[in-house]
Amino acid sequence: MASDKRFAVLIDADNVSDKYIKIILDEVSNDGVATCKRIYGDWTQPNLGSWKAVLLQYSIQPIQQYSYTTGKNSTDSALIIDAMDLLYSERVEGFCIVSSDSDFTRLAARLREGGMTVIGMGERKTPKPFIAACDRFKYLDILATAEQKPAKPIREQKAESKQEQKQPAKPAVKTEPKQELLIEAPESQPKEMTGLHTIKRAIRTIATENSDEDGWMFIGTIGNLLVKRYPDFDVRNFGFNKLTPFIESLGMFDIKSVRTRDSSVKLIFVRLR
Repeated sequence: MASDKRFAVLIDADNVSDKYIKIILDEVSNDGVATCKRIYGDWTQPNLGSWKAVLLQYSIQPIQQYSYTTGKNSTDSALIIDAMDLLYSERVEGFCIVSSDSDFTRLAARLREGGMTVIGMGERKTPKPFIAACDRFKYLDILATAEQKPAKPIREQKAESKQEQKQPAKPAVKTEPKQELLIEAPESQPKEMTGLHTIKRAIRTIATENSDEDGWMFIGTIGNLLVKRYPDFDVRNFGFNKLTPFIESLGMFDIKSVRTRDSSVKLIFVRLR
């Protein structure tokens, strides 16, 4: 359930395609309300013409910024100045910075120092320093690809995960479910993206350090701590829609479910094998 936290969505039009706009706003709505939506660029340039059609539809305010010198990006400076003005105005509690440019790394760090929640969004080419400076980072190209494919039911995802655990890994790609390809081939992932091997190592460490005396821990704790360690972690990066089937697919845990006293909520707990 989304909170009422107010977000400023600041988009660098020079580094982001208009095809991502719906994904951007949908992702922000999971964390709060986008009360300020601005997009920065030199709107006299023909390469930004595709953006103009969606600005009115999504009520985004275009900010005109001329390029004063050839080869210099003055758009970045305008976005940074506005972000600092919003920080000191105390009208928002969070920022969503949409760009694949590392020039916003220091801005993201400064906003977090000011107590703001910072969500970064960009493509997989985004440099690691900017990703690390955000509380969370979303890969727009991965989300766009996932949105184009029909989502499988959670039960089907779990069934595939259990079947994968029982069968030995096979080198032939055609025999494996397409959803597992991202998990079984981390070498195909961009270098900037946190790979599966790193995530599995972190999960083992988290489970060892945070489990109870019997070795059990709440599965949600794993997800929360992973995002704190790796802002770009998202199970959708690996072809899953939910955390539980992703954890099951790793084959590292025993899993049990526990109903609350009123049986209205089912809690999932895991223990290292």
